[in-house]
Amino acid sequence: MKRSLLTGLLALWMAGTVATPATADDGDSAKTIGLALGSGGAAGLAHIRMIEVFEELDVRPAALSGTSIGAIIGALYAAGMDAEGMRELFEEFGGSALDPFSNDDDLDIGLTDLLKIDFDDGSVFDPDGFFELVGEHIDARDFGDLDIPLKVVATNYWDGETVVLEEGDLFEALKASMAVPGLFAPVKRDDKLLIDGGTSNPLPWDQVADHDIVVAIDVTGSRNPDEDESPDLADLLFKTFEIMQQSLIAQARRADPPDIYIKPELSGIRLLYFDRVDEILDKAESGAEELREKLIEALGR
Repeated sequence: MKRSLLTGLLALWMAGTVATPATADDGDSAKTIGLALGSGGAAGLAHIRMIEVFEELDVRPAALSGTSIGAIIGALYAAGMDAEGMRELFEEFGGSALDPFSNDDDLDIGLTDLLKIDFDDGSVFDPDGFFELVGEHIDARDFGDLDIPLKVVATNYWDGETVVLEEGDLFEALKASMAVPGLFAPVKRDDKLLIDGGTSNPLPWDQVADHDIVVAIDVTGSRNPDEDESPDLADLLFKTFEIMQQSLIAQARRADPPDIYIKPELSGIRLLYFDRVDEILDKAESGAEELREKLIEALGR
């Protein structure tokens, strides 16, 4: 009886009337995705909306790379946090006394109480409070704790070369990658003095270029004289930094473009607007729709 049943099922299978079980990503399971998340200060919160697109399509990158805020979002994602969790974390950060960037004048604590003024250390803001908050939401402390391989990009101050961090202390690497000159202290590691990766490689898709589909999310923003306020001294300094990053990205795209390049329209978002999560995510919506369409096409769905 068992032999007859087995023989019958085999015959049906050979005739094509019984199919093998399909996987969740049947049809694109052979294609791997490398996702690069770029630097851009608070505008980088737009990366959260892009992560949502991957979740909605039930697609998981095989590898991640990130610079500055892109490295932070990438680390949260690689540590297992979903987009909703990221949104909640930054809403908590942006609405708390941990945030020295908030524009809320009603906070009980004054701005000077939140600043670490130490020009000898090359910094104004101390990021430790933020990473204490992050540490309450994820277990990962080392690159080896991550669910998805991650490459964090920083720059060696001494020679200007890009430094790729992918092992050891995760938080130390993130602090190095986000060490915007003049805002956050550089990080000493071995014989290197590490500063913001945006000074050398603001959108590091080259670090995931060995995958079938390379996706790069550019959050460097834009400047619009009809929408933006007249720039003050800080804006002139940091927007000039942004212009430099856009030039580096443009040059890299001409040399070896990613398969999918997305640049959400993020005008009016200043470097330190971390208390405007909802506004930034709303602005990222059109970019998210573009990403969805391009991913579906690239995956052949």
